[in-house]
Amino acid sequence: MTPRLRRRRAPAVLPGDPEVIAALLRRRAEGSSPGARRDPHRIALVVGGGGMRGAYTGGMVAALEDAGLTEAFDVVYGSSAGAFVGASLLLGEGHGAARIFFEEMACKAFIDPRRLATGKPVVSLDHLFDHILSAPEPWERLGSGEVPLRVIATAAGDLRAHALDPANPAEWKRALRATASIPLLAGPAVELHGRRWIDGSVAEPLPVFRALSDGATHVLALLTRTVPELRREQGRPPWVPVLDLLVPGLGAMTQDVRRHAPVLAVLDDAAHPARGSTHLLAVTPGRDLGVRGLTTDAALVERATVVGYGSMSALLGRAEAA
Repeated sequence: MTPRLRRRRAPAVLPGDPEVIAALLRRRAEGSSPGARRDPHRIALVVGGGGMRGAYTGGMVAALEDAGLTEAFDVVYGSSAGAFVGASLLLGEGHGAARIFFEEMACKAFIDPRRLATGKPVVSLDHLFDHILSAPEPWERLGSGEVPLRVIATAAGDLRAHALDPANPAEWKRALRATASIPLLAGPAVELHGRRWIDGSVAEPLPVFRALSDGATHVLALLTRTVPELRREQGRPPWVPVLDLLVPGLGAMTQDVRRHAPVLAVLDDAAHPARGSTHLLAVTPGRDLGVRGLTTDAALVERATVVGYGSMSALLGRAEAA
């Protein structure tokens, strides 16, 4: 009898370059500030989107902040929830990036599918900006630091991703709102600089290619999904054709597997030609707790921040012990 060939199971981790963490730790040891680097590197932090899944990356940036690595980066990229998490880190609120998900956002005032029956979006960005993020001081500080934040949004006209360039607090608020807006789910497109924008993660859920094309020598990418989740087969959700009616192609582009496939190919292959000589390391949640984009179970979301914190802390601990 011919033995049955077993399908090789893909590993549940991504091949990563430890030089990324080593470079960050060297900068911390040297005490070099963003305006006075002692090395020729350009180290980018890339934070992926995912709605309430951002609790995982919120925990990760809290660990980076505790490790004293905030100022070791030269640029931060963020799509959707990732832009908010990245902004919090740069504002010195890494722990706030974690807490806001379970203390403020895991509630019906922010996420409520019943609103669809009244023609309102499931996710209330009005509640986010008018109640949770209503203090003016953070908006006044965004863009004033030495480490720039690149907010990624998708142009509603052609569904291409762009890095927005806010110039004042009002524009920063519009940019952050734009990167989180999805018709029907989280509100209509947002106008900024003469164009209409929607959720950045629709076209660019993890801006790794952007960091590479911008000349990053080292990239630390924070993901809101475990590797098995990213590789999992995905069916066609019932809301896909509805979104396609609103914006042609939008429904298909909001499907996780389709959106993440190109960047996953780069993260999955240490010899991928797109990497070139760039040192690339991706951090994923240590386990899947079942948190999804619209999860409102505060206890579960809080556990996700703990998992994210633990994943990053373990990585940093191994690097420091090496």
